[in-house]
Amino acid sequence: MVLSWWMLFTKTMLVLLLTPSSNSLWTGGCERTHVCWSAMLTLASKLKREEGVRAGGSPAGSHDASHRVSVRDRLLIKEVAELEANLPNTCKVTFLDVNKLHHFQLAITPDEGYYQSGKFQFEIEVPEAYNMVPPKVKCLTRIWHPNIAETGEICLSLLREHSIDGTGWAPTRTLKDVVWGLNSLFTDLLNFDDPLNIDAAEHHLRDKDDFRSKVQDFIKNYAR
Repeated sequence: MVLSWWMLFTKTMLVLLLTPSSNSLWTGGCERTHVCWSAMLTLASKLKREEGVRAGGSPAGSHDASHRVSVRDRLLIKEVAELEANLPNTCKVTFLDVNKLHHFQLAITPDEGYYQSGKFQFEIEVPEAYNMVPPKVKCLTRIWHPNIAETGEICLSLLREHSIDGTGWAPTRTLKDVVWGLNSLFTDLLNFDDPLNIDAAEHHLRDKDDFRSKVQDFIKNYAR
């Protein structure tokens, strides 16, 4: 079992090192290599220790919590590589701590539409119970947007843990889906009909030009 995870670790590193860096999660080849190796080695070592603990037995009641963490970390090894290979050109991911792939920031710089020229920061936290529950996401940049509150809450179907229409979170979804979904909030998924920020949606309905002007004011003041 340990050997299989070392093989996955090695394969993941090869993907990361061979992926072109034009739309990389990390800027600069040397920096990217250092961050990847540090983070991945930490996770791989942790997984080996957990395998050893389970093989030798663990105290009653401790297995479930350990198992949840292991599942998240194993998934992250694979999903970070997948995200690196499929990151939109308008997105950049930054890991604040190389030992914590479950906590990172996403910067989105839309290249079209109302929000073009702005830079919007999101904080993404992957909980221990992932992938049975979705990541927790908050917008750190103040924005005038129908689906994002000025206080940072986000309305995006795939981030809903329970959804009656079937578009909410499911264990088959990945970090790549989350990043692409957030990126689409500025284009395809911009939704004025089912808003979180009702004032912004009504503003757009009432006067589209003035809405655009207010969006640009927010970008000038908060999103540079």
